[in-house]
Amino acid sequence: MKLWLRRIHLGLALISGLFLLIVSLTGAVMIYAKDIQHLIEPAKWQVTPKKNLMPYDELIQDVQAQTKQKITFFMPEQAPNAAWQFRLANKHYASVNPYSGDVLNVYESTDTIYGFAMGLHRWLLFENSEGEKTFRNWMSVCALLLLINVLLGFYLWVKPKNRVKRLAIKPKAKFRVLMYQLHTVLGVYFFIPLMLIAFTGMAFNWKTQTQSVLEFVTFNKVEQRPKAPKVITPSQAALNYNEAIKNAENVFPDGKLYRIYLPKKNDEAIALRMQNPGESHAYSWVWTNPFTGKVLNSFDASKTNFTTQAWNFKYKFHIGDFAGPIVQFLWLLIALSLAFFIVSGVYFWLKRHKWK
Repeated sequence: MKLWLRRIHLGLALISGLFLLIVSLTGAVMIYAKDIQHLIEPAKWQVTPKKNLMPYDELIQDVQAQTKQKITFFMPEQAPNAAWQFRLANKHYASVNPYSGDVLNVYESTDTIYGFAMGLHRWLLFENSEGEKTFRNWMSVCALLLLINVLLGFYLWVKPKNRVKRLAIKPKAKFRVLMYQLHTVLGVYFFIPLMLIAFTGMAFNWKTQTQSVLEFVTFNKVEQRPKAPKVITPSQAALNYNEAIKNAENVFPDGKLYRIYLPKKNDEAIALRMQNPGESHAYSWVWTNPFTGKVLNSFDASKTNFTTQAWNFKYKFHIGDFAGPIVQFLWLLIALSLAFFIVSGVYFWLKRHKWK
């Protein structure tokens, strides 16, 4: 039985190894990718703070005039020296000085270190002619195989006797023995975070299935936000983004503004995505009429049930951005440990078959 479990453990690693190696290295890069990008190209991402930001109406008009593209959404930054990022209708982005309206950089997501790493991490950068990311499912399959393999590895460690003694690392041991000890010890120590990281990784693509698992475990349902309300377009009225956004922000005065989605059609509302106190990420929403500025509806995700809060926590947990730089560094080690497990597993297989 143990021999067959070891073979399955190794077989799953060989099937998914190359892809999990990509996941490991890109995941490690993504943790600090934005910091690195801002460090090497500060002129594209940082600005000199001034007393007042441009009014939203003027800022939106200036960016659309310079890029000759409609804006779908933009992301105001909390840091006063950070450029704001605008998503354009052609799926490009613009980095903008919010004090002057100057466009500092127009780019595709994969032009940045973070965007390139994320594209490789989640869909291998491949899109078909219809824009479908066909490798998303395969990367989710690899995450599932990782989850199963971590469980198998933990069982192989916990089943025999003297399991605690086998958590020792002897630096002076032979290289093969040392590799095996590190493989075992790191696998045990990182067992729970690796399981949860693999599960939350699948949740980005297999939303329905992973949400059902969470609901089954917690005996409750994930609360869904309400649908965006529709707007009756006045016969003669101009867009009033300033008033609409100001009124929306007043709904949650202690919230942090994350994204502002502009209407694509005349009957659509402006949507503000915000992070309220008690939320791990921005999952609260406010919708306002872009012509009158009237608040149409709101959703406070900080008041949702435990299951919903746990579901919303998946993004921050997956990237390790929830408890400061120490946890981020730990997540870096966990990401790199996956590469070590793959490399050491292949090494054991080659040694067993005496391939040198």
